[in-house]
Amino acid sequence: MLAGAPLPNDLAYFGETYVQGEGCFLIARDNGRLVAAIGYVPYDHRFAQLDYRGVCVVEVVRLFVLPEYRRCGLAAALFEALRDEALKAGVECLYLHTHPFLPGAICFWERQGFVVTDVEPDPVWRTTHMQRWLHDA
Repeated sequence: MLAGAPLPNDLAYFGETYVQGEGCFLIARDNGRLVAAIGYVPYDHRFAQLDYRGVCVVEVVRLFVLPEYRRCGLAAALFEALRDEALKAGVECLYLHTHPFLPGAICFWERQGFVVTDVEPDPVWRTTHMQRWLHDA
């Protein structure tokens, strides 16, 4: 998050979103230290070019792994656990968006079975939309 930016709604209302709500949030700890996190929230249909009408779809959010814990399979293991939770919840499709300037993000998600569905033409952000259907899990 950017310094000075308001706290995103899912974090500002963490309990309502992830504990009592339809979201899911998983963490990894090492000797009590929080080292990684990932979550999903119900997709809010804010991108007009994506049509998920009639589909139970969630948006994968908040994947973060501390730098010293990267490149050891932790992110993939956390994602696998999140996918399992989504399957139990009856989710049909996982959606996410990322950006090419985030090192390794697109390749990581492709290794997890996601495919690119759209890339926005904005020269700075080039928001890359990806999805993974769970019927192949």
